[in-house]
Amino acid sequence: LTVSARDGGGLPSASNAAVTVNVLQTVLVPAIFERSRYSFSVPEDAPEDSMIGTVKAREPPNSLEVVSYRICSGDPHGKFSIDPQFGIIRTKKQLDHEAQSVVVLTVQSQLGDSPVYSSTQVNISVTDINDNPPVFLTKSDKVTISHTQPPGTAVYIAHAEDKDSGLNGAIKYSIASTQSDAFSIDPSLGVINLTRTVLAEKQQEYTLHIAAEDCGSPPLTSLLIAAAKLLCYDINDNSPSFMSSPLSYVMEDVEVGFLVHHIIAKDPDEGRNGQVTYHILSGNENKAFVLDKITGLLTTAQFLDREVQERYSLTVIALDDGSPALSATQILTIIVLDVNDETPGFLKQLYETAVHENRDPGEFVIRVEAVDRDAGLNSLLQYEILPGAGYEKFKMNSDSGELVTAASLDRETQEVFSIKGSPSRSSTAQLYLTVLDENDHSPLFVKTQYQISVTEDLEEGSAILDLSASDEDAGLNGEIMYSLIDDTYGAFAINSVTGSIITTKALDRETKSQYTFRAVASDCSTHFPRSTTVSVVVHIDDVNDNDPVFLQNPIRVFVPAETAVNETVTTVRAEDVDLGSNGAIVFNLMMAETVFQINVKTGDIILREPLASKAFSTQLLVTASDQGITPRTATAVVIIFTEEQEEVISFSHSLYEASVPENSAAGGH
Repeated sequence: LTVSARDGGGLPSASNAAVTVNVLQTVLVPAIFERSRYSFSVPEDAPEDSMIGTVKAREPPNSLEVVSYRICSGDPHGKFSIDPQFGIIRTKKQLDHEAQSVVVLTVQSQLGDSPVYSSTQVNISVTDINDNPPVFLTKSDKVTISHTQPPGTAVYIAHAEDKDSGLNGAIKYSIASTQSDAFSIDPSLGVINLTRTVLAEKQQEYTLHIAAEDCGSPPLTSLLIAAAKLLCYDINDNSPSFMSSPLSYVMEDVEVGFLVHHIIAKDPDEGRNGQVTYHILSGNENKAFVLDKITGLLTTAQFLDREVQERYSLTVIALDDGSPALSATQILTIIVLDVNDETPGFLKQLYETAVHENRDPGEFVIRVEAVDRDAGLNSLLQYEILPGAGYEKFKMNSDSGELVTAASLDRETQEVFSIKGSPSRSSTAQLYLTVLDENDHSPLFVKTQYQISVTEDLEEGSAILDLSASDEDAGLNGEIMYSLIDDTYGAFAINSVTGSIITTKALDRETKSQYTFRAVASDCSTHFPRSTTVSVVVHIDDVNDNDPVFLQNPIRVFVPAETAVNETVTTVRAEDVDLGSNGAIVFNLMMAETVFQINVKTGDIILREPLASKAFSTQLLVTASDQGITPRTATAVVIIFTEEQEEVISFSHSLYEASVPENSAAGGH
């Protein structure tokens, strides 16, 4: 042979050499299989070491070597074995029709240590048995129906899946139990229809238990029963009704902002039709009170004075948010209770009278009178005489204010007496003290940090974690609201009332494998709310959701015709961004091949037989499969040829012309 070596310069240089090949006279004849393809079937529940079938290769005439058999490809997980002497194929591991229903093995026969072998294709059909029950995709669901929908309306579609095949995977739906005869289900489609109209006033919620059963023998029934709650659409046909008392009391000396009364009205309608707001229509012209329209809390807006106004009659309206809105009114009477804040005052600043001398003690002198604007015990007065000159000669009736003599008087001794009727400013009342809560406790989480792992195929809206915090305070000071801080990249949200964290979009471990953010529990104090923060770490676990990807496809390979046997002619490469076995790739040739063989781990394509001619060419279909529970596969084409085709590169035009305005900026087109 004359071999030419040529470089790739503009003016190529070349050099020739002579190669002498001595052909030895050796005849190697392989053991040929009786069939080019074998087909067997085996049930997926076959025990280990079950016999599947036998392949047979015939030795050439006068051969003294013994035929041996081996599986060379198509069994990356080692689920099958072959008797090297008799060619009996058996199961080594438990099979699964749902994971792989057809297995294609390549079996080789070899005579002794001869390098020459022949191949045959063995197709094994893994037949299905009914080993999977139907599974509902969701355990429960809710839909809304209107009382105006006619019979025959489809209101819900139940959907279950069964991994089995044929009748074993065919599903029949039925309503296992229900609270009403208003619904029917299509056994094959799972569509739930109304059989009659429903009325919200009779029942606002219906619960249906839906069962799914396959058609296998014997049939399997799902243990996961989907409960579809059908809520009747509400109309605003109920007015609010007041639950709170129409009478309230308040002391006149309370501070501005003091809680006087909690107005409560209930509306049995659903949603906005049952949301109530509160308003004062009349009776509050002097703006003495303010009413929170959401909570119904009535507080003082000014200082009260019973002596100015001791009773208020407020007309209060409770209004729902329906369209049109419905309302109810109530006359709320507020009685201002007295506090001893008024000083008694005499009707006269000076009382004058005359009395006869030399009369017996007990002689009536005069009656004084004072008034107190307070009420009750706070307005009851007692009179007494202040000590002074001659006060011992008189006595005061403490209740009536009557002044009488206590001794016989003598005008010649003292003609004029000046006496001072001092009323007490004391009163007695029974006092009930209510110790009001102060917001002196912060919410406390059950844990100091939360960590959870979820799979990346979790559905949007799935609850992943329930946070729980407690607050020892009372009322609004102890009522907790939850929120999230830090960026969750739009992946998570929290129910502000229950503390349940849910997903708000599909997760992808390959995009982001971990989220770290903080959750806050805050009390509902209206003045100085307190809060506590806790760290939440969400780890995203991998699922096999990415196919292997070949780095090059198709692959063109030039192989010299004199390439030696067992030499690597090219290497195919593929990547899988999943983790662990989900991203571990094995390579196989899709069709049985005798000339080339592929290394399942490295992707090296090896020449197994001498090339037939200098003009040899072929196409190989290479599969890259990951090793997940349900493997994912990609296919590439490898084009192998022996005569290198020079690609001529040329311009599409021999001349290109363009116009450019002067002073154009650099980089312009």
